[in-house]
Amino acid sequence: MTSDALVDALVRSTFQVVGVLTRIGAERDLSLTQLRVLGILRDRRPRMTELAALLGLDKSTLSGLVDRAEHRGLVARGKNPQDRRVVDVFLTPAGAELAEQVYAEVRRTLAPVTKRLDARERGQLVQLLHATIRPPDRDRLPESGGDGSSG
Repeated sequence: MTSDALVDALVRSTFQVVGVLTRIGAERDLSLTQLRVLGILRDRRPRMTELAALLGLDKSTLSGLVDRAEHRGLVARGKNPQDRRVVDVFLTPAGAELAEQVYAEVRRTLAPVTKRLDARERGQLVQLLHATIRPPDRDRLPESGGDGSSG
């Protein structure tokens, strides 16, 4: 498989998944970024700065996003238990319920696609996708050229 074929397959699958997420979010008056917030907060309680980094947003943009979600009763802010000077963001019970509803709908909607693969293939795909996922600060492309070298 050529690199172009791999990139094309990644882009096409991303379009398919983003389309599903966009539709499901719109049905619940949620933007794609708001869905990402719910997804991130499902299993963690990040600091505001960590959430901004995970989303690739500046702090002022994130503050507005969290304000709107807080107003809807989906998230809350609170002092970090280990460092009282730090503010964490977390799902409220209503936010957790909505996140689970969205996840269940995404799972149902993508089931016809994922069921095309047998259990072994699904496991392989999970492993391969995990291998391509990096922390946000490492997602930047090399600035010096296409080979990843710095000079």
